[in-house]
Amino acid sequence: MLFHTMVGSNDIERSKRFYDEVLGVLGVSEATQNIADSGHTRLVYGSGDGTSFIVTQPINDEPATVANGGTVAFSCDSPEQVRRFHDIAVSAGGTSIEQAPGPRETKAMGTLVLAYVRDPDGNKLCAIHIPG
Repeated sequence: MLFHTMVGSNDIERSKRFYDEVLGVLGVSEATQNIADSGHTRLVYGSGDGTSFIVTQPINDEPATVANGGTVAFSCDSPEQVRRFHDIAVSAGGTSIEQAPGPRETKAMGTLVLAYVRDPDGNKLCAIHIPG
């Protein structure tokens, strides 16, 4: 259903270092840099399934801000990968938020393994594993 998800960055080089490390945990290659027609830099991370995660300098030249209530969730293959995603994100300059990484009981989906972090620009990220 989704083609891409995009977040803004106020420091594109810092974001590249952060996301290259964090998404590398998921087997995603380093970003391809793209220069928009406006001259702004975008980092494009491909998933191999046709969807992309993109980090961009805001093309309106205003500071990047976070989406209040927004979360970008990345699917993980195991609880250990959830933990690695979290730990690499924190060591790369992100901030651990909410509960410690681990299982969460939900009525709708049963037990999930989750970790939440904020990237250096404050964007909320989730690493999720759905056992089964």
